Amino acid sequence: MKRLWAPWRMEYILDTTKHGTCLFCDISKKGKGKAIDAADKKNLILHRGKHCFVMLNKYPYNSGHLMVVPYIHTSSFDGLSDAVLCDIIKTVRNSVDTLKKILSPDGFNMGLNFGKVAGAGMESHMHKHIVPRWTGDTDSMPIISETRVMPEHLKKTYSKLRRAFALMQQE
Repeated sequence: MKRLWAPWRMEYILDTTKHGTCLFCDISKKGKGKAIDAADKKNLILHRGKHCFVMLNKYPYNSGHLMVVPYIHTSSFDGLSDAVLCDIIKTVRNSVDTLKKILSPDGFNMGLNFGKVAGAGMESHMHKHIVPRWTGDTDSMPIISETRVMPEHLKKTYSKLRRAFALMQQE
């Protein structure tokens, strides 16, 4: 078994043990319906909509990995009105359009994981993953050494996407 030294993962490991409440609910309460502020920037929130928000995944599968998260705390579609569901899908569409414009991916993986057995890391609060993909982006690293290569720093990706989401909101 090969090991990759990744000290940034400790922040993630320790962070999940500190939350007796829902991380997404804690993050969303700070500025619901308001302009992006310093706390949102720290939490990598790119856009706040009426029923959901978009954030950059702090521990991404690939550069530009976004999550669309409803404000309502639910582990599945239960309790989500048609208006919320529609807003989530429209926000996914706008997020994909923004990623296409800014990062020029060749395709996308999108997913919802309901329940720990399905791979949900945050199983108590549903969220939609949007992962941009590029031809040849995985190369042989994940196969040979079980390592993902991130071609751009998270803060740089956030800055690019934040500007684009801000322009999208003005339209």
